[in-house]
Amino acid sequence: MSNIYHKLAIAPMMDWTDRHCRFFHRRLTTRALLYTEMVVADAVIHGAREQLLGFDEVEHPVALQLGGSDPAKLAEAARIGEAFGYDEINLNVGCPSDRVQSGTFGACLMKVPDLVADGVAAMKAAVTVPVTVKCRIGVDEQDPEPALDALANGVFDAGADALWVHARKAWLEGLSPKENRDIPPLDYDRVYRLKEKKTSKFIGINGGIQSLEEARTHLDHVDGAMLGRAAYHTPGILAGVDAAFYGALPEAFDFAALVDAMADYAARHIEQGGRLGHVTRHMVGLFHGLPGARRYRQILSIDATRPGAGPDVLKTAFAAVEFGGAAAEAA
Repeated sequence: MSNIYHKLAIAPMMDWTDRHCRFFHRRLTTRALLYTEMVVADAVIHGAREQLLGFDEVEHPVALQLGGSDPAKLAEAARIGEAFGYDEINLNVGCPSDRVQSGTFGACLMKVPDLVADGVAAMKAAVTVPVTVKCRIGVDEQDPEPALDALANGVFDAGADALWVHARKAWLEGLSPKENRDIPPLDYDRVYRLKEKKTSKFIGINGGIQSLEEARTHLDHVDGAMLGRAAYHTPGILAGVDAAFYGALPEAFDFAALVDAMADYAARHIEQGGRLGHVTRHMVGLFHGLPGARRYRQILSIDATRPGAGPDVLKTAFAAVEFGGAAAEAA
């Protein structure tokens, strides 16, 4: 398989995986594939592109996730994303929010696999970078066996380079988006069975993966694993990704250098009119489990959000954390 595919990815998450989050995650792992939040194709075409699509060069490899169902619009948005320098264009066929249902994109597209395939084909014809899809195993009353097969067959026949599967159904009626992340039961075996049928295709798995160890077990069955909330709420685990998945030498992570880099980044953001909290909100869970982590969280949750807060607040928060031996390496 081409080296553009990655064993470990950080999931696209609305309101979370913005450019500040991605810059932070990239400082923890040089190799994991990062994703933007979902951006609607119409917004890419007609909106403020730099604000929506701009990213730092250090974020590579980074994929743009699009939302939409009109093949022509998806193709145009994909062309724009490629011109911005994204390494991959991904189509969202998994988000269950009310907003995406009203716009005919996201998980409701599981019901119209032919339309999804048309969108993939249009994007493939428009760009040279990989085009991928992220989906659910089914929606509502669908039987996940034929539903996922139909979606996978369609997108791969249309030229999709990879399929990432969130191993849960989405219930578009009766469950909120938050409930859809927890209540529908996980069915990893369904994704494994898909891979058994699609041995030559890249199949990645997502949903409920809590640790790097869990991610590694999935790689016995599929090609890639995608971390979502675990990566966001306990980002320190990402410091072990390069050694665990990409052959880097295991070594103690330099968290002091990370904080210095993030303080410099925050300073630049503030100079451009931003606020410290835009950056530090993604860093609150960094030292989960270490002595002093509670005080660190308090400082970032309160002091870093005050008007006029500067990068020194981040360094003050870091000074509250107590490192020691293996705990520092496992932070």
